[in-house]
Amino acid sequence: MCVAIPAIGLTTKLAGGLFLGSLGLAAATGFAKKSAAEKAANQTYQSALIANQSAEDSKRLQLEAYAEQKSETEKTSAQDIFTKNIENLIASRKIVASERAGTTVGLLLQDQERQAANYRESINQTLESARRQYTRNIAGTEAQFLGRRNQLTSNINQAYNQIPSLGSVLLNTATQGLSTLASVGTF
Repeated sequence: MCVAIPAIGLTTKLAGGLFLGSLGLAAATGFAKKSAAEKAANQTYQSALIANQSAEDSKRLQLEAYAEQKSETEKTSAQDIFTKNIENLIASRKIVASERAGTTVGLLLQDQERQAANYRESINQTLESARRQYTRNIAGTEAQFLGRRNQLTSNINQAYNQIPSLGSVLLNTATQGLSTLASVGTF
């Protein structure tokens, strides 16, 4: 039996078999590549979900650590100020109890209060600096998290963009078939 396709001038069994075989092979290869790309994209997506959860956990732990550090700094600072206030009161009472007269006692008390105020201001400045650093740490952690998330999204998009479309597979199949037909020389 002879395969005859007069519209394209194909009249031999060999040429027809090569043409149909080429079409079948190109279609099978195209669909296999499409399937493999879909599987790879789905694996990339699943890996990204796991990596995103890890990034969220890491962010949460960092934020908790920064909050705890800030809280400890505030507590320590408050305790230092309280201690300095007690020391100031004790020193002031000692000055009053020394029974010195007039201006000298006033000057000594003022000096003692100035020293205590300078210490409190130093602690407050250190505390304010720690608060600003906390804010920068939070912003840095958020930026790091968003960078990781954006990279994961980019990886997912790249993986899904590698999947050939059905039209692309069919066009490649037709092109391969026509190339085979042209190389046989009956076209």
